[in-house]
Amino acid sequence: MNNSNPLREYELNLTRRQLFGRTALGLGTAAMANLLGPDLLAEGTAERTGLHHAAKAKRVIYLFMSGGPSHHDLWDYKPKMKEMFGEQLPDHIRDGQRITGMTAGQKTLPVCPSKYKFTKHENNDRGVWVSELLPHTATVAKDLCVVHSTFTEAINHDPAITYIQTGSQIPGRPSLGAWLSYGLGSMNENLPGYVVMHAKTSFAEQSLFSRLWGTGFLPSDHQGILLRSQGDPVLYLSNPAGVTRKDRREQLDALAALNQEQHKRFADPEILARIKQHEMAYRMQASVPELMDLSQEGKETFELYGENARQPGSFAACCLNARRLAERGVRNIQIFHRGWDAHGNLPKEHESQCKDVDQGCAALIKDLKRLGMLDETLVVWGGEFGRTSYCQGGLTNENYGRDHHPRCFTVWMAGGGVNAGITYGQTDDYAYNIADADGNPIKPQPSKEHRTPGTMHIHDLNATILHLLGIDHKRLTYRYQGRDFRLTDVHGSVVHEILT
Repeated sequence: MNNSNPLREYELNLTRRQLFGRTALGLGTAAMANLLGPDLLAEGTAERTGLHHAAKAKRVIYLFMSGGPSHHDLWDYKPKMKEMFGEQLPDHIRDGQRITGMTAGQKTLPVCPSKYKFTKHENNDRGVWVSELLPHTATVAKDLCVVHSTFTEAINHDPAITYIQTGSQIPGRPSLGAWLSYGLGSMNENLPGYVVMHAKTSFAEQSLFSRLWGTGFLPSDHQGILLRSQGDPVLYLSNPAGVTRKDRREQLDALAALNQEQHKRFADPEILARIKQHEMAYRMQASVPELMDLSQEGKETFELYGENARQPGSFAACCLNARRLAERGVRNIQIFHRGWDAHGNLPKEHESQCKDVDQGCAALIKDLKRLGMLDETLVVWGGEFGRTSYCQGGLTNENYGRDHHPRCFTVWMAGGGVNAGITYGQTDDYAYNIADADGNPIKPQPSKEHRTPGTMHIHDLNATILHLLGIDHKRLTYRYQGRDFRLTDVHGSVVHEILT
């Protein structure tokens, strides 16, 4: 028999925070909501009264190449390495950098030049070099801002991907997309503000954990929604057999009433987030099937993206869906493409990977441009780190592998307020270190205020993405466990040199 006193139990459950939370939700709040409207009081927009400054982009499409694409073989042309084929990497170039356990046992670290030809595409005196592995992307080189001086501290995949996506190598922080959803809200009430897709690949070595598009300690309604290529585009999108849309509406109304009662009792904002997620799911049952129906696209679209775009889950199909999402007001769209971790047999693997993504990347840029959307859409391409200038394993002219390399790697951006047809930053003759204007290797550190010129730490990358979308990365914060957290932690500077 339960002898507990219900009133006493209620008092014990009512914490000081809940008490003040409940008393704050009185007639004054209701009156203010009526005056200001739902948008300004919606949970989660940065300072909820507008952007920190004028935005140059309305949305971002992030093409993430998971595994670490080789900047040597795709973007960072280093002809002098051919003269040192197979020779030991000079000690002053490595300069004591730690290496992974996969090459730590090698007696030598032989210099490994790329086997691929490069062509320079000039828009001005700062033209862009592109490998023959990316012939389609080369056709939009004059629209790209190619950054050769991106760097990170993480040297292994999971901490490195977690770092660039959340601002911390330790899991648990909100993702970039969640921060954008929290800071900007949504432009389409029938679709989430943050959508994620996984493109098919032949070399899916690494797992991708949901924390990479998760909310961490932010309210859960800012979670990235994963669109699938098989079955329902979103899990449980369809109603069970025998359940009509009217039935579902009545169920959600009843559930919302129960949740509202819970919120009155506990004042837990996560309860409100749960109600919002249920309502979004209901609206998505109507909006997502129309979104994923590519039969609406004309012949010229598939000529642009390639016939592979008709295959659900292909990278080209994901890029086409990204454009459709952007048209419908989704602010943050992210496509993950795995399999770039080429420790051995890099030519075979990268040739396959580039074939997967090349036409889709170029088509997305051209499509946004022809629709007049590129100027307000920031497109970002890159991985979690680069690859070494020395060979892992055996070295021949036709076959080689490369280990992880965080000290410098290439990221490109297009549209959304970045300069087109330029490169930013440079590396030494081995593409091993970031170099100064005279070509001398430098070792920059993450900056709090004063960034080393010509460099872009991953915190700087994220600060710049936020800036282009109208957000000051230092002011977009969330108080958790007594501290104001932000995406860039205590670091990061906007790279103004690459902006229009």
